[in-house]
Amino acid sequence: MTAQADATEVAPARPARRGRWLVAVVRTARPRQWPKNLLVFAAPLAGATLGRPNGLVYALVAAVAFGYASMAVYFINDVADAERDRSHPRKRFRPVAAGDLPKSHAVALGLVCAVIGLSAGLLIREPLLVAAVGGYLTLSFLYSWVLKHIPVVELIFVASGFLLRVLGGAAATHVPPSGWFLLVCSLGAFGVAIAKRYTELSGSVLEAIRHRPVMRWYRPEALRVSQLVVAALMIAAYLAWAAGEQRPGARTWHLLSALPLAAALIRFAVLTGRRSSAPVEDLLTRDALMLTCELAWLALFSAGL
Repeated sequence: MTAQADATEVAPARPARRGRWLVAVVRTARPRQWPKNLLVFAAPLAGATLGRPNGLVYALVAAVAFGYASMAVYFINDVADAERDRSHPRKRFRPVAAGDLPKSHAVALGLVCAVIGLSAGLLIREPLLVAAVGGYLTLSFLYSWVLKHIPVVELIFVASGFLLRVLGGAAATHVPPSGWFLLVCSLGAFGVAIAKRYTELSGSVLEAIRHRPVMRWYRPEALRVSQLVVAALMIAAYLAWAAGEQRPGARTWHLLSALPLAAALIRFAVLTGRRSSAPVEDLLTRDALMLTCELAWLALFSAGL
């Protein structure tokens, strides 16, 4: 009877452990970060064309490629940062830091995701997409091991992750991005990177420096001013792009779309100024007024297409 009872207890324990492992894998993969990969549609949207035949399919392949590449970075980075994460009030609950996902498993999953991400470009025979994904992986790992300790440079490389997604989507769909478009995207990504550091530093300075040593080189006031200056430059570049539109009707709609875009940037500045502990991504996607501004911009922008 005892042996049978022990077997009965062990049998359901295995599926339970397997379920916890799957939950830990999904949490480490950061599903709430996946919407970033929709940036691959930015170039086709701005160009009002899907480029090559079946362009939507190629754009989706690019989104999947960057999705797996970003998951590879999350898995590997969580292993590299596990010790430091354990001393962070929020990040200590990450599966690798908490011991819910073994480091060896995270490394193996990261390598598999990296291979899948790079293979997507080979699947559609698009070497530029492979280069964009490869560049993203290379810069991300360089950032984790070296570049994150260099002030300002680390901000540029954080922003580069957003821009490489845009370039990957442009490569996959064969929609060449304009100079103004790339400048707007670059300034927007740089502004988000600055805002991330500002929100981290505006809380507990000592805690921010302990978890991210490069923060000792930053000052909240300087980051705040930089965020506002970059936002103003982004609006100026956007207006220059809209004013250069050849079609009069499209020019009018795109110039009008600068109003909700400016409102969204102002709202973003207000939210980051509240010294909230919420991730910057949540400020962009979970605030009702921010979402209203973003949808208004998208409606006016689409009308110009």
